[in-house]
Order: sequence, then C-alpha cells, then structure tokens
Amino acid sequence: MPRLGEKYPVEFDVTSKPKSEYETDEYFALDLPVAPAVMVGDDIAVEGSDISDHDLEVCICRKLGLPEPQKKGLMDRLFNKS
Repeated sequence: MPRLGEKYPVEFDVTSKPKSEYETDEYFALDLPVAPAVMVGDDIAVEGSDISDHDLEVCICRKLGLPEPQKKGLMDRLFNKS
C-alpha cells in the first residue's frame, strides 16, 4: 500500500494491533469496520478481508476523481509493463 503513496497524492495510515484488541466493546463502540479493513477517506473499501492492489488503486482513483487504472494481465505483470 505505501508504494501507492508515491503514485497518488494520498497519505496512508496503517494500524496493526493484535486481533484481541479488535474484539473489545471499546473497539465496537468506535463504529469502525471489522478488521482487516481498508478505508479510503471515510469510505470502507473492504471489511473483513484483504483487498487486491488493483481494487485498492481503483478506490483511490475514484476518490481522487482520476480515471481508473486498467487491470494488468499476466504478461504485463511478468514483464512489468505499465
């Protein structure tokens, strides 16, 4: 995720805690998404699972009003075509 900060004008805030800290009444009182989760701005991109790099990049582009990136095929990823 942090590498996307080099590509787009966004800040990343990664919070990692032991799972037990996400299962407390105090955490649920914060009304935050169920971990693992990814939020882009105030929007929940994914809750309770991971997100692919492409899907996260699409969410960031939507938030910034930029055109969505094309999904790279296997050959593009193997040969690092942009």
